[in-house]
Amino acid sequence: MNAAEPGRAAAPPLRWRRTTPPQRAVLLAAALGWMLDAFDVMLYALVLAELMRHFGMRAATAGLLNTLTLAASALGSLLFGYWADRRGRRRMLELSILTYSVCSFLCGLAPTLLWLGVCRFLLGLGMGGEWNTGAALVAETWPAAWRGRALGMVQSSWAVGYALAAAAAGLALPLWGWRGVFFLGVLPALAVFWIRRHAPESPAWLAANRPPAPEAIAASRPQPASRHRLVAMGLRLRGHYGDLAALLGMNTFGMFAWWGLFTWMPAFLELPAARGGRGFSLISTVGLLVVLNLAGMLPGYLLFGWFADRVGRKKTLLVYLLCAAAMAPAFALARGEAAMLAAGVLLAFFGTGFFTGSAIVGSELFPTAARATALGATYNVARGLSALAPLLIGGWAGKKGLGAALSVCGLAYLLAALCVLPLPETRGRAL
Repeated sequence: MNAAEPGRAAAPPLRWRRTTPPQRAVLLAAALGWMLDAFDVMLYALVLAELMRHFGMRAATAGLLNTLTLAASALGSLLFGYWADRRGRRRMLELSILTYSVCSFLCGLAPTLLWLGVCRFLLGLGMGGEWNTGAALVAETWPAAWRGRALGMVQSSWAVGYALAAAAAGLALPLWGWRGVFFLGVLPALAVFWIRRHAPESPAWLAANRPPAPEAIAASRPQPASRHRLVAMGLRLRGHYGDLAALLGMNTFGMFAWWGLFTWMPAFLELPAARGGRGFSLISTVGLLVVLNLAGMLPGYLLFGWFADRVGRKKTLLVYLLCAAAMAPAFALARGEAAMLAAGVLLAFFGTGFFTGSAIVGSELFPTAARATALGATYNVARGLSALAPLLIGGWAGKKGLGAALSVCGLAYLLAALCVLPLPETRGRAL
């Protein structure tokens, strides 16, 4: 049976050998871009304690710099998405990778905080553009029966990129300092050469942008104004405004918790107890972060889909978010490497893995005519709102201590779980 054949209840099992070379190349290109996105973006968190010492930064200022990155990522997803619809998915994927790679290198040259802040903002533009363009390229190349699992594999590559960043920082920081760590961030630009040579453009985009025949041009009618298209889109979402608000709330609170925790986690582990940290050595910090990514985040992403197919999307989301709500304060209050490792792995598993559910549920909630718009709005607006997390956590850390500030992220996960309650169960829903 063809993997994309409609009308069948059960999807065929995914077999790598049954996929086509273009499908495999596109999946690897998008996963590589997302993995290297994580590599570059998380380098800042990994050298944050060193940056605070070098520039004499307060916690609030350090948080503000990452807030700029997240705010720019929301803008970048819209800009790159707009141009990907007009210039091609692969071309914008390449440009987004070049943007965050070059800007990461420029961070290593920063003589002042203003320079660093501008470079982090520009890096965020590329960060935001990569996921939109890569996900669209995969979704339009892979058949419907395997599309969810393909996107899940792409999503899970973030954990690999974060683990590689932690390992690279652990090796480069003692040798070359924080500037050398940022210089390593230019390496992802090399991936563009592979993508340009091996990854094809989306066939759906090529078909949609094929020059029309002369008779079609003569018979074409003027396109409606943008205002009319927006009204039409709003009408297509009529009856789904509650779902739209609930998914936006879940993403906003979930992202607030994630960025609040994982922006500050390396500094929390490395800073001395007098400054609210745990005083771990660089080697211990790097080792713990690598384990958290590979033993927590990676299986958390992949297993969410397995659980969701068996017990339902809504139940799985609630379990993941409630467990994350419990593990955030447990991690923040834990002492000793063993206790922090155990709490951290569970926190990474549940507190990161739920993001797989956002794409699954969102795809099944909204009508086809407005699905991409609704998914983009709930994700991009949430990312813009959650940009306040590093700044607020840094401000609270200056008053209550970093451990107490990180505990607040448990409340954000709990609020995300409450936003799931009004959502319907969508398992088995035909698109």
